Amino acid sequence: MRRGIAATALVASLALAATACGGSDSGSDKASGPVTITWWDTSNATNEAPTYKALVKEFEKANSGIKVKYVNVPFDQAQNKFDTAAGSKGAPDVLRAEVGWTPAFAKKSYLLPLDGTEALAEKDKFQPSLIKQAQFEGKTYGAPLVTDTLALVYNKDLFKKAGIDLPPANWADLKADAAKIKSKTGIDGYWGSTQGYYSMPFLYGEGSDTVDASAKKITIGSPEAKKGLTAWQGLFDGKGLHKADATADAYAHIQDAFVNGKVAAIIQGPWEITNFYKGSAFKDKENLGIATVPAGSTGKAGAPTGGHNLAVYAGSDKAHQEASLKFVKWMTSAATQEQIALKNSTLPTREDAYTTKVVTDPGIAGFQKVLTAAQPRPELPEYSSLWAPLDTEWPKVATGKESLDKGIGNARTSFAKLVPDFSK
Repeated sequence: MRRGIAATALVASLALAATACGGSDSGSDKASGPVTITWWDTSNATNEAPTYKALVKEFEKANSGIKVKYVNVPFDQAQNKFDTAAGSKGAPDVLRAEVGWTPAFAKKSYLLPLDGTEALAEKDKFQPSLIKQAQFEGKTYGAPLVTDTLALVYNKDLFKKAGIDLPPANWADLKADAAKIKSKTGIDGYWGSTQGYYSMPFLYGEGSDTVDASAKKITIGSPEAKKGLTAWQGLFDGKGLHKADATADAYAHIQDAFVNGKVAAIIQGPWEITNFYKGSAFKDKENLGIATVPAGSTGKAGAPTGGHNLAVYAGSDKAHQEASLKFVKWMTSAATQEQIALKNSTLPTREDAYTTKVVTDPGIAGFQKVLTAAQPRPELPEYSSLWAPLDTEWPKVATGKESLDKGIGNARTSFAKLVPDFSK
């Protein structure tokens, strides 16, 4: 999954770090020739990276004094690799960082504050919530490149065959719709994920979260959180509800079933838009339905805000930092974000990049509409790490190998180790 952070071997980390010019090679380009900066791009090597490679060439043509050494780093390895490289003063000059990494690296002083620099000369053009979650202790350490959130994506044709005109407004409606779809079409109506990130809408729908960062309190065991998780657990058993898949390939199984019309609805993010269109069910792009995630008992719906920032390494010398800031500004401009959206079907981070051309893609237009329900992450460096314990416990809960109370208790114990100054 895109949100996973896999452990990597130290030798591999150091080997890749050696390719960066930020810390170890900065002095090699101080002559009169072009400054060479290294960019670690963490996008999907097949679907997204070709666009970024082409943009690098465009940037170099427009900026003859700067060369960009492009390195595609697997997303699930990049956080650990950068952490190792930055700690040894050998990190890349620019990193495409998942939004949750930004405050964590800023806390370690690995990133350059971007306030008042060329990189954020158009700061007011970005969505305020995305700037906010690029900040740590009042300073901004990332320029938003792409954003995302979770939505209920559904097969309009299957919903229509079941006599359902509108997407479900709440989790109870989703359960009822799944049963109708099964009765009318023989196809399961919903297949839920057992991964921690995908359980967040159930917490937000009850006005809760894994933690209350401002109060420094662990809230995964609160009555509100348990109510949301009970709703989550209930969507793995019943008519038209697919059984929980706790295998290592669960993500691929759910995705494959949806794009080929073998399940009517799932919860997913815009990073899969291009893959939706490759499936037999969505050869007609207009058949892809995108709706805000169902609401909880509060009547409000909420989904996590994801995406990626471009961050600049604080360990680079002045010449490399200046070149990096110019690169970041160019890559996050409205014109460049438009190109990225058109090629990769990802969501821009600034309103002026949602041009007429961009919103003709029904996937982008659909996800843009649900961004209002996206909930920014708190300014807590450890926040993204809290999903790992859920990834351990939730599959056992969903498959009936562990009670929900037991899973919550184990998660809370793990949280206490990650945020030891938080109360239970």
